[in-house]
Amino acid sequence: MVGSVFDSQVYGDLFSSGEASRLFSDSAEVRAMLLVEGALAKAQGAAGVIPQESAAAIGRAVVEIAVDPGVLKQPAAQNGVPVPGLVAAFREEMKAPEHAQFVHWGATSQDIMDSALMLRLRQVLALVEADVKTAVKALGNLAKAHAELPMPARTYGQHATPTSFGAVAAGWGAPLLDLLEELPALRQSCLVVSLTGAAGTSSALGAKAAEVRAAMAKGLALQDPGRSWHTDRTPVLRIADWLLRVTLAFGKIGGNSTALAQTGIQEILLGGAGASSTMPQKQNPVAPSVLAALARQGSGLFAVLQGASMQQHQRDGAAWFTEWMCLPQIVLGAASAARTGKELCAAIMPSPEAMAGALSGGLDMIHAEALSFALAEQMPRPDAQAAVKALCQEAQASRKPLRELAARDYPNLDTAALFDPAQQMGRAPWEALQFARKAEELGNE
Repeated sequence: MVGSVFDSQVYGDLFSSGEASRLFSDSAEVRAMLLVEGALAKAQGAAGVIPQESAAAIGRAVVEIAVDPGVLKQPAAQNGVPVPGLVAAFREEMKAPEHAQFVHWGATSQDIMDSALMLRLRQVLALVEADVKTAVKALGNLAKAHAELPMPARTYGQHATPTSFGAVAAGWGAPLLDLLEELPALRQSCLVVSLTGAAGTSSALGAKAAEVRAAMAKGLALQDPGRSWHTDRTPVLRIADWLLRVTLAFGKIGGNSTALAQTGIQEILLGGAGASSTMPQKQNPVAPSVLAALARQGSGLFAVLQGASMQQHQRDGAAWFTEWMCLPQIVLGAASAARTGKELCAAIMPSPEAMAGALSGGLDMIHAEALSFALAEQMPRPDAQAAVKALCQEAQASRKPLRELAARDYPNLDTAALFDPAQQMGRAPWEALQFARKAEELGNE
């Protein structure tokens, strides 16, 4: 087993994170850090902190020069961060010491790395957003097409009352829709630049530190936090939390899909199911299992990330290193969940026959609640509940449907309506159509 399934030649397609894996590669990190160094120099040149000619030279060089990540391995091991090695290699490649001396002027390694991280997280959010939108649209189609299709709702794994498959699909999609609505505010508040120097005081950046930071943020299309956030990992935590909740929402779909497709239930068809190496009859729920696994992994890693956010003083190497180890896995897990989830949502199909069989196969006891409320119009509610409970016990003992027993004891009741799943779904069809409408509006944006 390799260190990360996302980079594996064997498991990489099973847990595919698409373009996100490229964004969290060594070469992408180096490229992002160089872009930050270029934006820093440009902002400092415009403010007169460094010579404009040097700023222009640095700006050209970050576009033209490619630093091999391999040359940073030894310096990173020695210094604990790759930036000193990167700056040294970049200065050497510039072949212009009179300009190269102004690279990284007044900044600290964490300024460069955190700003570069935000550049990559911004792209990841866009990738995940696109996949989530696709999944929401697919679930919206399911909700609209099957708003009136009755199926059993389940609580604690047991039949509860009738619902509709459209409402189930809407329930899967509603958290994803909420997450999409949160994104603009998340981007505005958390995609921030970092530039406050060694101890967060901006002492080496000079009197124009705030001006330079604002210009640098504008140049990178990031927000200016107006302060140091070296040890306040709130921006990272909030982005990671959003990504985790994406993973969890798809994990819920995966878990439900596995349960609904299992032998003896088979109320949905998954499409593209996996084969067994030894059992020819098997169609394993591979994609749902991937989603459930990613959700479990992300939950555990997020707890570690939260612990790492409690940092010592103005810089905490151990806590920061911990973030490096778990944040990329959370990010790639979310990207993988979104890619896998959108494909699963497009492939799910209901089995109306199995749903109808489940509704009629439990001696009609899925309608016990409706019967108790109908009887509550004729007697006190506690008495109605006790009467229905007694009828359910009789149904189980005699194997006679609850419908027959209710008609026998309460001939004045409209048992045809009470025991018709299509008439006992409450607001489920309405909720399905409401979600479908919102999903359609999302497609028109």
